[in-house]
Amino acid sequence: MSGKKYQKVAVGGTFDKFHQGHRILLEKAFQMGEEVLVGVTSDEFGGQKGEIEPCNVRMSNLNALLSDKSGYLIARLEEPYGPTVDDETMDAIVVSPETEATAREINKIRQEKGMKPLNVVIIGMVLAEDGRPISSTRIRKGEIEPDGTVVHK
Repeated sequence: MSGKKYQKVAVGGTFDKFHQGHRILLEKAFQMGEEVLVGVTSDEFGGQKGEIEPCNVRMSNLNALLSDKSGYLIARLEEPYGPTVDDETMDAIVVSPETEATAREINKIRQEKGMKPLNVVIIGMVLAEDGRPISSTRIRKGEIEPDGTVVHK
C-alpha cells in the first residue's frame, strides 16, 4: 500500500470559493489514502449555505485542481452522508472540527448496519491573518481572500 495508512478515504464539502482550508483537507486525504472519494454538495443540499457556485462548476474546479493526482473520484452529495454509510470498503474520513459531528453520525449509522466504523481524522481549522477561521462564507462576504488575507475596505 505504498506507505499510505488507508485503502479508501472519504472527504466531503461544498468546496465553494476554494480556499486554503479546502486545500489542506484534501492534501490530508491524499496523504492518507490510496483512493480518495471527494463528495461535493449538490446545488440543492449545498445551497442551504446561501449563494454558492453551481455544483458542476465546483466539481470541475476540483478536477482541475486535482489533475496531478490519481486514485480519486469526485461524487455529488445530495445529503450529508453520501456513500460513506453504504460502502463497506471505506476506511476513514477526513473532516474539520466544523464537520466532525457528521462523521460521528456516519459512524453511528454504519454501526447500526453492522459495518465497521470509519477512522475519523480531524484537521485543524486554517486561520486567516486575523486569527479567525478561513471560510467560504467569509470570502463571499468580502472579509478575506482565499489565502486568509484580510480585505481592507
